Parts: sequence; C-alpha cells; structure tokens
Amino acid sequence: MKIKFLGAASMVTGSCYFLTGKETGLLIDYGMFQGKIEETGLNSIKPKIDFDKLTAVLLTHAHLDHCGRLPLLLRYGFRGSVFMTEATKALVELVLYDSAKLAKEEENKVILYTDEDVDKILKQVQLVEYDKPFAVGDFEITFLDAGHILGSATVLIKDKNTGKLISFSGDLGNTPEPLLSPTHWVNKADVSVVESTYGDEIHKRRDEVEELAKIVMEAESENGTVIIPSFSLQRSQEILYIFDQLKKQGKMKAETPVFLDSPMAIKATEVFREFPNLYNRKLQNQAKTDDPFDFPSLVLCDTLEKSRQIKNLVGVKIIVAGSGMMTGGRVLHHVISFLGDSKTQLVFVGYQADGTMGRQIKDGADNVNVWGNIVTVKAKIKEIKTMSSHADQVQILNWLGKMEGLSQVILTHGEELPRLVLAEKVRQEFPNVKVSLPVLDEEIEI
Repeated sequence: MKIKFLGAASMVTGSCYFLTGKETGLLIDYGMFQGKIEETGLNSIKPKIDFDKLTAVLLTHAHLDHCGRLPLLLRYGFRGSVFMTEATKALVELVLYDSAKLAKEEENKVILYTDEDVDKILKQVQLVEYDKPFAVGDFEITFLDAGHILGSATVLIKDKNTGKLISFSGDLGNTPEPLLSPTHWVNKADVSVVESTYGDEIHKRRDEVEELAKIVMEAESENGTVIIPSFSLQRSQEILYIFDQLKKQGKMKAETPVFLDSPMAIKATEVFREFPNLYNRKLQNQAKTDDPFDFPSLVLCDTLEKSRQIKNLVGVKIIVAGSGMMTGGRVLHHVISFLGDSKTQLVFVGYQADGTMGRQIKDGADNVNVWGNIVTVKAKIKEIKTMSSHADQVQILNWLGKMEGLSQVILTHGEELPRLVLAEKVRQEFPNVKVSLPVLDEEIEI
C-alpha cells in the first residue's frame, strides 16, 4: 500500500489522502482548504494522482475541510461511489449546497462548483453503517464512530492481499461530550493516520456551561450583546443545548433573546433531531420527552430580513451566527454593528485557523477589515476552549494505545508546532513505533 497526502499535511484544512493497493485506489476525504491556504488557489488544483485507479471515496464526516471539494471530482472523470454514514450524507447536502451558494454570492470568490455539480455527486453516495465491513476492490473497509460530529467516522481499511490494517482517524471527538456517543476504539492496526489539531494541548475540565452562564450574566447586567461565531454543524447545537439548560436552571432570564442567525445551522438542527440514536444516553433520555434544542425566547433567523432586524433591538441579546472562523456569513454583519461597542462580548467557541478573521481578533488585532469597512475592536474578546470537538494530546495517545500491532503513526491535520509536539510524545509513549510527518503531495509506502 501507498498513501499520498493531498491535504491536511502540516496544516489543518484540506483533508485528503489517496490510498492505493495492488489494483484499487481510495480517496479518504476531499476537503476544502481554508484560511491563508485558500489564497494559494489549492482548491482549484487537480490532485496529482492517477484518477484511472480511483475506485471509491470514503468520507469521514461533513465538515467543509473534509468534504468541501467533493463535487470537483466530477470534472476529473470520477464516477465511482462515495461512501459515508446516513447522518453524514444529510449534513453533507447542507454543507455543499451552502458552499456553492456562498461562492456565487460573495465578491472575488472563486466558484468551484454549482448546485448541479452537488446534485450529481450526491447521486454517487452509498450509505454505510458503523461496525459493518464492506469490500471495495483490494480492500475491506469498516466505519467506526469517531464521536466528533453527528455521523463522523474513523475508517479502518484492510488490504486483502497483504492482511495489513490501516486506520484513518478522521477527526476524533473530545469524549465525553454533551451530545454524542463516545469515540470508538480501533482495537488493531499496523498503521494509523491520525489528526494532531490539539497535539500540544490538554483540554481543561469541561466548564462551558459555567463560562457561558457568566457571559450571559454580564450581558444581562450591562444590556450588552454577545456574539458567538459558531460552526453550523455540532457547535451550534451544543450551544442551543447549553442555553436550554441555563434557562431550565434559572441561570439565564427566560426573556433574554437568543438569535440563531444561520440558515444552515437551523437546517442542521433539524438533521440532529432525525438521529437520536447517535446521541449519548443522557441526551437520548431527555429527547424522549423534551426538545433539547428549543427554549423560550429562541429566535430562528431563517431569512435575511430577520437577521438585519437584530441590530435594531435595544437591550441584551445573544447572537449565534456563522461562520465559525469569521471567514464569511452573517456573523460579519454583526461584527460591523457591534464589535466597536465595549459592552459587546465576542466569544470564540471553536478552532480559529491561521489567516482567518477569527484568528486575527483572537491574536489581538486592534481593527479588522470587513468588506472594506475598518471596524475597531472595542468588544471584550473571550474564548471557551473546553468546547473543542477535537481530541487533545492525552485522548489521541489513549486512542493510539488501544491498537494492537501498531508499527507506524502518521500525523496529519495539525499546524506544525502541535504536530511536532505530538510526534515527540508518540515517540516517548511508543518507542517501537515509527512516526511520520508528511508534507503536501508526499507519498509514503506502507
């Protein structure tokens, strides 16, 4: 077997790996490059692989940096199956149509594909279930629950000719977490390609409920605004669930309005309601009698007009809006309206990639340029790190430690410092395991 690394190599975005066996080629993910990388035009470049050998695509989950380039495969002649879980397919539809829509609407945005391209690639989707092996050419493939977002998977691949096992972690969840079942272990593998997003960090005790309660209390006392740039998939639903708890517990006023200002997050929440079997036990029990994503004074901004009216509301308000890294979306309108107010709290609840507006503000920028408007940053900037949906260093090492027969670890999906730190920890914990740190377009023989 050989693996070629076509994305997420010494970077976080653009996940894509090409695995080849004797006769079969598998693409694991085909994600979009984001942040500064996006400016290089990598999204438009045809991967340097033999497309005649590409038999199928395996999709680990529905985040844009893992699925965002899928429709481009059509122009390269790919007509095979794209395998994913049912929940992933439901979310991928939202993500890809939204991506096509945003590219068409935003100025100077390269249009990579159209709605028609999305229609076509979705017709090539084949649904798979967790823990049920299936065959594609030289390989036997099993999807395991990664616990990262709804429907996310780790992919275990066996070469039927050699018997070798290789696992692709996808993105591993920060287990235990408030919505989903725990991350499942891979019990046996010779090689593991594993993410390293937080390879240099150990998450603190989960305290996002308490942190958000403090933030809301401050906003209520000052009649201020809280802006939460949030990813539409998983993070927005977690935030709704927290506000549901806070209102039930009396830690937040029933009348304090929460605006979910993201059509995609609204649709994604509907998808979450369709898959209660993927919830953890606590949430499954609640969902039998109560909707965990609804509460008093929740306003769903499904139209642009509703979004525009938010700035006219006097008094305390909480705005949950995309995009999560502030690279686009409705959150930028609220940045223009409220970031210059010292009573505003801008709360980061997820990873901010290098080159994004979110990272600029998080790193202390005094002002930002939003569509040609120079906005002074007077708001209080806060970050809740414990809401990460990615495993930390200890969780990754524990996950690797469960694999019998592990001889090689290949670290991807991390900026260079976290990846280097994790590489050293892997060498210390598993001295007989080879550690590889591939760069873009590098090919490794297994």
